[in-house]
Amino acid sequence: LSVSSTWIGHQEDFNDLELFQFKINKLQKEVPDKILAGGYLEPRPLYTSSSYDKIGNYGRESRSIHLGLDFWLPEKTPVHALFKGEVIAAVNDKGDKEYGGLVILKHKVKNLEFFTLYGHLSVVSTLKLKIGDIINKGEIIAELGDQTENGNWAPHLHFQVMLSMLDYKIDFPGVIYSNQIDVWKSLCPDPNLLFDLEELKGRRTISQSDLLSFRKKHLGKGMSLQYDTPLNIVRGSNQYLIDEFGQKYLDTVNNVSHVGHEHHAIVRAGQEQMALLNTNTRYLNQRINDLAKELQETLPKELNVFHFVNSGSEANELAIRMIRTATGQKDMIVSQVGYHGNTNMCVDISSYKFDGKGGNGAPDHIHVFSIPDSFRGKFRGDDTCDDYVKEVEKQIDSVRDKNRNVGGFIIEPIISCGGQIELPKGFLKKAYESIREVGGLCISDEVQTGCGRLGKTFWGFQLHDVIPDIVTIGKPLGNGHPVAAVVCTQEVANKFANGMEYFNTFGGNPVSCAIATEVLRTIKRESLQENALIVGAFLKSELKKLSVEFPIIGHVRGQGLFLGIEMVDSELNPLEKQTTYLINRMKDHSILMSSDGPDHNVIKIKPPLVFTKDNAEELIFYLRKILSEDFMTLYSN
Repeated sequence: LSVSSTWIGHQEDFNDLELFQFKINKLQKEVPDKILAGGYLEPRPLYTSSSYDKIGNYGRESRSIHLGLDFWLPEKTPVHALFKGEVIAAVNDKGDKEYGGLVILKHKVKNLEFFTLYGHLSVVSTLKLKIGDIINKGEIIAELGDQTENGNWAPHLHFQVMLSMLDYKIDFPGVIYSNQIDVWKSLCPDPNLLFDLEELKGRRTISQSDLLSFRKKHLGKGMSLQYDTPLNIVRGSNQYLIDEFGQKYLDTVNNVSHVGHEHHAIVRAGQEQMALLNTNTRYLNQRINDLAKELQETLPKELNVFHFVNSGSEANELAIRMIRTATGQKDMIVSQVGYHGNTNMCVDISSYKFDGKGGNGAPDHIHVFSIPDSFRGKFRGDDTCDDYVKEVEKQIDSVRDKNRNVGGFIIEPIISCGGQIELPKGFLKKAYESIREVGGLCISDEVQTGCGRLGKTFWGFQLHDVIPDIVTIGKPLGNGHPVAAVVCTQEVANKFANGMEYFNTFGGNPVSCAIATEVLRTIKRESLQENALIVGAFLKSELKKLSVEFPIIGHVRGQGLFLGIEMVDSELNPLEKQTTYLINRMKDHSILMSSDGPDHNVIKIKPPLVFTKDNAEELIFYLRKILSEDFMTLYSN
């Protein structure tokens, strides 16, 4: 039942006691001559009630480490004493995920005094006992309770050994915080010492150092890890990621899990379709039509032809192919520090890559205009639209000076890897006009900004009152599953269909389409675009207040739940070290953040859309705490 167990399944599944009991019964039938038992020091995700969480000195902490052994047996199963003992507690520990019927015995064997705890008993059998009663070895203590009286669990016995009761009288912790394991191990030894069964000995887990060592040796050398001390993440739940010890981290970074990590409806949609059929698009299937219809409802009527692929990189690669086929031109106008994917063609149009470490600069057919950053860019202030449009037009002229024509223009509605840069008001509309005047096509890269994240509109380009020729969609569409799309006009689609078949083995498969369709329906059903608008506006307002209190926050920008805060000194020089320090210290307080921008001084905030106002307040509280630390104040004001 550990946090990384696939047997227990989704959190919704193990909260469904009938389903959980069914799985226990099925497992028991496979081993009819054995008792299902185990769990000492096991980190578990089962403890979902608020009583298992606390706010400590380092943020949210979750009790997840199980101190006893569980024996999964039917209700009314009698529980016998292993040793002669005196009853020191016999109570009904009411409450969700509590013990229910609870008995604690005190034992003396030679010179050793110790205690045994029996939880999840029937209340009637428990309350028959009185303090001071003597239970002889082998006698029945009580019976196992059902879910109505045992703390709302599938029937089982929680058995625990304690060397001291500390100051507890009628209760004792059965689940503890992971950072206290060593202390509690010394107080609550392994109950298997009494049984000495090989099957009850804990499984050896792979250490973090082993994971890291293997990764460094055998995985790609260009892969990076987040944080000075990397996390071993094994489970996700809504706006939280959960590590190997069951510790929950508030996730403010992963815009891929758009509607929440492991959203039950999304998981179920994928499981059900995977059990039915997965094949390619050369057969008729309703799933791909359903997805196209769901997307069409969110888009302008002009954008109504869909090609489905597997990633944002594939989507942008295909979009560039469409432009080359439709216009006969190869030259592209792109933004400085723009990022559009990891394929060769996508790296060619991504200044973030070709102008960064290991890059070789822009290819001859790629023309880069200055990033339209009104805070620290080439032109600054509130009225920079025309200046940045002229930068685009300069690149158009440079193409024509070579006796070539522009094929297309690609940009994100808010530039993500460039530092969550909001485009100047009016810029995109005028830039599109300039591109189209010379026969070019316009791509809106919505891989990070799309699907309601920006709050005010479902797609980022809608903020700018434009209609692109091509829209690329990626990360959020599958909520973690690899699915993406390219949407274009009929005109572009007709020109692209030049006789060369477009076929993608996995693009548009029924499983991916079922998942993506459910993501779009979940956004509507749970009003997640509205949540992004409301919570995002609140968070942005609070961040701006924080920037007044802490001038190191030079700029707060973005829309909805796609925000950035830029860390600078009084002369607007980037503060990368302080940004990195802040991110690592927030992780120490169980909040995950990340940085971006060419100077790595912009903290990006793009959490799952189930992020709440309470989450935003928690984020602000700990930002204020870390911003007050000495390291964050040791810079030039």
